[in-house]
Amino acid sequence: MNPGPEGLVPNPRRQVLEQALVELRARVALLEAALDPAHGQFTGQSVWVGPKARTFTEDLTARRARLRQAARALVKALEEEIQSAPAKVQPSAARQ
Repeated sequence: MNPGPEGLVPNPRRQVLEQALVELRARVALLEAALDPAHGQFTGQSVWVGPKARTFTEDLTARRARLRQAARALVKALEEEIQSAPAKVQPSAARQ
């Protein structure tokens, strides 16, 4: 890596975090959609009716919301970690 004008180089830790964020976003999209087919069936048509069916649908809806919230929290935490890592570092810090 060639040092920039100020003698700094790209931070390899930040680069790893940025790549991890790309991969995490792709996996989060899958997680967020995981319960959509079941949720669509139980909220879109009368597949099962009655008090137990309502309880099941409410539970499924709540779990779907919690799954999405947890997935988004992971993305946010990684984004915050990236923001705390400097874009450029001294060459000696890049070798560690």
